[in-house]
Amino acid sequence: MFELLAQESQGGSSLVAFAPLILMGGVFYFLLIRPQRRRARAQQELLRSVEIGDEVVTTSGVYGMITDIDEENEVVTVEISPGTRIRMVRAGIGRIVSDREPDGRDGPFE
Repeated sequence: MFELLAQESQGGSSLVAFAPLILMGGVFYFLLIRPQRRRARAQQELLRSVEIGDEVVTTSGVYGMITDIDEENEVVTVEISPGTRIRMVRAGIGRIVSDREPDGRDGPFE
C-alpha cells in the first residue's frame, strides 16, 4: 500500500501536492491575519483622533476625560474624577465613549 502512495506522489504534479498547504495558508490569512490587521488599523486611527475633552475608557477599564495631550511624548492626561488627573501613555486608551451616557447624563462626573 505504501508503495502505491509513493508511486502516485512521484508521478503527480508538485502543485497538486502543495495545494492543501496553499489552501490552508489562504484560510489562515482571511480568518486570522486580515481581521487582526483591520482591528489594529482601527485602533491606531482611534488613538490619532483623540482630542482634549473626549471621554475615554482606558484599556484597564478606567473612565475619564482627556485634559491635556503631549504629542511629542505620546502622553495624555486623563481626569478620572474632579481634581484627580493621571498621566498615561496614549496607547492605553481603549475606546472613546459617546457624547451622552446611556442613562442620559452628560458625562462621568455629573
